[in-house]
Amino acid sequence: MTENCPIARWRRKKEARPSEILDAALAQFVEKGFRATKMEDIARAAGVTKGTPYLYFQNKEDILKAVVRETLVANLKDIQLLAGQHAGSTAGLLHLMVETWWHKVGSAPSAGLCKLMIAEASNFPELAQFYFDEVIQPSTEMMALILQRGIDQGEFRPLPVAHAVDALMAPLISTMIMNHSFGQLPGCPLASTHNPLAYLKDALDLVLSGILKK
Repeated sequence: MTENCPIARWRRKKEARPSEILDAALAQFVEKGFRATKMEDIARAAGVTKGTPYLYFQNKEDILKAVVRETLVANLKDIQLLAGQHAGSTAGLLHLMVETWWHKVGSAPSAGLCKLMIAEASNFPELAQFYFDEVIQPSTEMMALILQRGIDQGEFRPLPVAHAVDALMAPLISTMIMNHSFGQLPGCPLASTHNPLAYLKDALDLVLSGILKK
């Protein structure tokens, strides 16, 4: 049976459906919010029948978890691998990570998940806990390890690591939130919405100026 026959094409299409459903779900969640998005909205956006999403996912919560894992969690693992392979300075690693994060996460459609989870956290605490466990906690732990690396190598001064982690991550989080909220307004004056990557690099330099050993 060749790859050009109708059955082979149908099989490839069937195998692609979960990905198509997740792409459609991401767009619907970011546009409408989790509560307002219905399973039939996702099916319609994916171009499949109403029952098709249930062939691959139990419910809407299951779809959201899959979306988070296929986007944010997968990209986080890539960034962790990058950090583990870096042999240069810790300051250089942080600059590399910020730029990589922007291209993989901050400028991607999945960046809208940050605003979504903040907005829906109190309504769906189980999903909020899932997001914390799989995205926020690993991110903060990775950043803490990197800061400790800089301290151990004598590049950074002794500092409260947990507070420094928050200082480093705050611009990343605010950029995602602002670009999916006030950044949609014409003439928005927020610096993070005009040239987000330049803003993130400047924010990192400001933090580094406070933690580098003199």
